[in-house]
Amino acid sequence: MNKVPLTVKGAEKLREELDELKSVVRPRIIASIASAREHGDLKENAEYHAAREQQSFAEGRIAEIEAKLSNAQIIDVTKLDANGKVVFGATVEIEDTESEKKVTYQIVGEDEANIKEGRISIGSPIARALIGKEVEDIVTVKAPGGNVEYEIISIKYI
Repeated sequence: MNKVPLTVKGAEKLREELDELKSVVRPRIIASIASAREHGDLKENAEYHAAREQQSFAEGRIAEIEAKLSNAQIIDVTKLDANGKVVFGATVEIEDTESEKKVTYQIVGEDEANIKEGRISIGSPIARALIGKEVEDIVTVKAPGGNVEYEIISIKYI
């Protein structure tokens, strides 16, 4: 399997979620199953079936996070020597050359992306256009409504 890029913060969040699932959620579900078993006939026990479904979901998520972390290439952008270029993990302020609207994005891994929080996936059209560029470069992004040109205002490695 290929290595998946992940920022230090993204890996930290996944580890926190994994810890929560293993130390809090899993024991709570086990207690729910034990409690439901005490109520008798398991075939018609909705509580038992709901708890088993929760257990299945939680165990699946635990396996998924463990797989992601084992295949992760954790990149600390603060320690990279990027020579002023846009790289994975960089925070980039760009300006639409037409509307002069400014927006700031951090380029992150697929699992970390959240447009509302200003984090875009490395695989997104904007991120692909920005990678390798420098401040004051103009990039053209193919958007559904046509091509959009952005000027890179600043690049931060935070």
